[in-house]
Amino acid sequence: MIRVLENEFYYLDNFQRVLNWIGERYRDLLVEEERVFLATFPTLPQNARALFVRMVMRKGNLFRASKLVYAEIGCPVEASTQLLATGWIEADPVLSLDELFELLSKPEILHAFGPHLAQKNARKADQLEALREGFGDSRPFSHWYRDCTDLALRIGVKPLCDRLRLIFFGNLSQDWTEFVLSDLGMFRFEQVEISQASRAFRSRADVEHYILLHGCKERFYAGEPLDEVLRDLPAHVFDNDWLAGRREKLLFQIGQGFEKLKDWDNAYAVYMRCRFPGARGRAIRVLEKHERFDEAYALFQEAQAAPESEAERQQLTRIGPRLARRLGHARLPARKPVVQRLDLSLPMPGEDWWVEGVVRDHLASRDAPVFYVENALANSLFGLLCWRAIFAAIPGAFFHPFHRGPADLHSPDFHQRRKAEFDACLARLDDGSYRDAIRANYRDKAGIASPFVYWGALSEELLELALACIPPDHLRKWCERILHDVKANHTGFPDLIQFWPLEARYTMIEVKGPGDRLQDNQLRWIDYCSAHGMPVSVCYLQWEQAA
Repeated sequence: MIRVLENEFYYLDNFQRVLNWIGERYRDLLVEEERVFLATFPTLPQNARALFVRMVMRKGNLFRASKLVYAEIGCPVEASTQLLATGWIEADPVLSLDELFELLSKPEILHAFGPHLAQKNARKADQLEALREGFGDSRPFSHWYRDCTDLALRIGVKPLCDRLRLIFFGNLSQDWTEFVLSDLGMFRFEQVEISQASRAFRSRADVEHYILLHGCKERFYAGEPLDEVLRDLPAHVFDNDWLAGRREKLLFQIGQGFEKLKDWDNAYAVYMRCRFPGARGRAIRVLEKHERFDEAYALFQEAQAAPESEAERQQLTRIGPRLARRLGHARLPARKPVVQRLDLSLPMPGEDWWVEGVVRDHLASRDAPVFYVENALANSLFGLLCWRAIFAAIPGAFFHPFHRGPADLHSPDFHQRRKAEFDACLARLDDGSYRDAIRANYRDKAGIASPFVYWGALSEELLELALACIPPDHLRKWCERILHDVKANHTGFPDLIQFWPLEARYTMIEVKGPGDRLQDNQLRWIDYCSAHGMPVSVCYLQWEQAA
């Protein structure tokens, strides 16, 4: 933290860094208001710029000068006067009663409205309701609270600053704190060479479409009527795969919303126009729930002829027999996966236990340690072995210094765009150099953000046991399946792994407590491991008194 505080204006420098970056790379995408802002901001006095950034970084649009006191800025009223001419902020703004209540404390409310409040000790929200009928107009802050010597300020360009933040990060989930956390060393990011041509958005239309989609998403999560959100969702397919994917995901969520409401017609209509993974399967289920079995079976047959993914194929194996039975068709053959099973009956432990931990401790021995790893180990080994490929400077994959991973990580062509790089990394599994490569990245990249490496879960002991006991051809199979579909296949790994270092072997164990069942992604990984000769079992735990 001292490193940051040595420069009192670190936040201002970071903000200017964003403006410089945008000016160098995105000037052709900016509208006039944004270009004027980029040109004007550096010309203002330092204290005025610092005050502005402080207001941008804080929640809301309304502030009191007394709450904007920072040692490096000095008097906030004086600093604010330099900003008034820009039109970016407003002094003594006209406020509604609701806005006024954001700025006043309860004692101040009593001072300003005491004669009009019958319940002096009521909650602030109740006081607001009591006053609303008699004070429906809007007034300057100074007219609402005449005895107050404080100055109210309103910042009016937060939407502009949000657009600039969007253009820089490529999303609205990251914010200005990324710089601070990086400076503090709390987050470290891989240094990728980012060319001038590597940009999040290719056109102004991309920016506007993102903002439109984000607005629809916010309204969806706020619980607005689904038909209204759907009406405002762009009907056309974007000329941008990344934005199109965001649109399809929101469309899928809207379909789920209609399904929860049992609005089968709208749910089916939305799913059928949606290309998000799983939409066709949901459409079949909606037809089934709506008892439109013939249509459901026809769509099932269409999907069965060309499943979109392993997940859909798995879903169809459950839906098909059920629909066939409903329609009186010949029984469809059902395939049950062959899974090695381990049944345990153990005494109920005392306090502070968890099912996987109980099984881990029971199975572990000095010669055969057991670790709780779930998704951490396989992903980390993949991430360390293929670090160079994952962070390859592919155009459009990285466009600012705070990427935890490539922007196209979940794109269908993620692997194909880096095929040569991944082939080179996986080739190390053939010549035996993979162990040194993994160890080197474990040492040299320690703590750097990665979409795959679980630094907190990967001890040196666990890493060395894995390298000694897991054959390279098994590791290759893990990597290949993750690469086949990163989004679907980076989860679902068994909970535990047991090593026999003297025999250079291992086994994976999925743990299920009383009443638990295997999830779909777990079943797919277990099937995959079994099909490729990788040792895996499912442990079913019962408590002795319940056995």
